[in-house]
Amino acid sequence: MIRTSAVAGQFYPADAESLAREVGSFLDADAEKRKAIAIVSPHAGYVYSGRVAGATFSSVEAPPLYVVLCPNHTGLGASAAIMSEGAWEIPGGRVEIDSALAERIKSHSSVLQEDAVAHMREHSLEVQLPFIAAVSDDPGFVPICLSTHRWGDLEEIGKAIAAAVRETEEEVLIVASTDMSHFHTDDEARRIDRKAIDRVLALDPKGLLDTVQREHISMCGVAPVTVTLVAALELGAGQAELIEYATSGDTFGDRSRVVGYAGFRIY
Repeated sequence: MIRTSAVAGQFYPADAESLAREVGSFLDADAEKRKAIAIVSPHAGYVYSGRVAGATFSSVEAPPLYVVLCPNHTGLGASAAIMSEGAWEIPGGRVEIDSALAERIKSHSSVLQEDAVAHMREHSLEVQLPFIAAVSDDPGFVPICLSTHRWGDLEEIGKAIAAAVRETEEEVLIVASTDMSHFHTDDEARRIDRKAIDRVLALDPKGLLDTVQREHISMCGVAPVTVTLVAALELGAGQAELIEYATSGDTFGDRSRVVGYAGFRIY
């Protein structure tokens, strides 16, 4: 199936040339790049979080394949939804699903369900694709959308992704899509977000999930990041770096009610 864009013209430009120009303005060809296992990238409208996303994608070597995990904001579909066939449209083209990698992931998981409904209106994965298309020639990807926050489910999915990546000859980058805390003052957002950031930097997936739940941190993509940390550890990760952190207050100056954005690379 072809999954048509749900948020072109809202979160990013609907015109292909304008989109390419905007994404290009966020990417840094001269940035220090390294081979990574995973990244964490924000998913707000590009005017808010595009700079952090661009810095994050600029910090890693671009592979041919991606596993992209996002939270489920809509409440639609399965709690752990994967798509194994088709392509996603973005302005100016399509990004193809890599069916072989998707099938390998599913073969190692009893939690993931084949389900396109969860993905149909979800913005948080879609906004990563123009960056992927900009840094990789003809990339393939596997979309996974999560609403489950059960540790056992997330741990199993992470291990399934790692097992599938080990069975794949081509390089794969895991991308977790998340924003950080929502609608606090700027100072409070930075204080709260630091608690989650420290758990990511410590490569502590269970600690991240527990901290976000215990502290009631409104980090919408804690499940994708938890899965990504599990997978990264299984694949031998030894370090995580915070590439950039910002809030929406940095864009418009209103620091009374902000959303936080963080970009990490994990290797």
